[in-house]
Amino acid sequence: MPELPVHEIDLAPFRTGKPADRAAVAAAFDRAGRDSGFILLTGHGVDPALVDAAFDAWQAFFDLPLDEKLHAVAPPEHDGMIGYTAYGAQALAYTAGGESPPDLMEAFSIGREDTTDPFFDEYRAWFPPNVWPAAPASLHAAVDALERALHDVADVVLRAMALALDLPERWLVERAERAVVTTRCNHYLRGPGFEPLPGQPGLGGHTDYGMATLLVADPVPGLQLLRGGDWHDVIPPRGSIVCNLGDMLAMWTNDRWVSTMHRVLPPAPGDGVERRRSIARFLDGDPSVTLSAIPSCVAPGEVPRYPAVQAGEWLMAKIVGGQTAQPVELHDGGLTGAANR
Repeated sequence: MPELPVHEIDLAPFRTGKPADRAAVAAAFDRAGRDSGFILLTGHGVDPALVDAAFDAWQAFFDLPLDEKLHAVAPPEHDGMIGYTAYGAQALAYTAGGESPPDLMEAFSIGREDTTDPFFDEYRAWFPPNVWPAAPASLHAAVDALERALHDVADVVLRAMALALDLPERWLVERAERAVVTTRCNHYLRGPGFEPLPGQPGLGGHTDYGMATLLVADPVPGLQLLRGGDWHDVIPPRGSIVCNLGDMLAMWTNDRWVSTMHRVLPPAPGDGVERRRSIARFLDGDPSVTLSAIPSCVAPGEVPRYPAVQAGEWLMAKIVGGQTAQPVELHDGGLTGAANR
């Protein structure tokens, strides 16, 4: 399977550079958004030791017996937004209207903890309290340290994206200050009891619902993008961060930028991989914000492709019903079709 040359963007010139350097980074985000919507970030300033510490702590948890891990399951009313997800307990392809066997992975999800502002009380269903495993003792601190670092990276990315869209630099940052943020550690394993069925994915084909996702992962095969009807491998080099655009940005940009279908294959005999780990930080947007086309993305006299919708309503439709965003002017497959042009 050939590797797809996703766009590589060095964030250092935006973080420390002159206006012309920062403008060049913003233009690079525009090119990436118009193409695959998948980016390898370098120059982001995240210490690799923070990533290693988080992976080591999560690995210690995933190595526990299943009964111990199940005791950390979130209460049912939280619909899997937080807590432990056992092997085969989800099939993410349904969110894109597809069908597949259950995903061959286990995961643990953590939401944001800075939710004392009265705003969060009104939208509390989106911000349930976290359930932290009792062991390992290092887990909470390691995850918090990485979250702080990825939060800073996300702010830089959003600022560069805003400039690319002819918006005030903090326009997207301000609309993410009260966003739903979910950080999920995924664990894909090969071995006795973990052999995939025919067509069984590690994580089924889907687009991400929200604004943007940041991902750190083992530098091994697994992640694939769907472009032109074919799946293409993306193997993130150590020290890089994968950033992919979500459905909300595709809707906000009136399909100027794309939200691309992707999946993860489980480790398979012959690929030299026994396990694959990733930590994904999903920035899913402020549920109170209205998603409507950004002016710079709508030509004079053009009707926006998507009707305005509240972000919380859009997220709920995706989570509960597997809805795919449909533009006002119908085209092949909504966001999925746009991603495969």
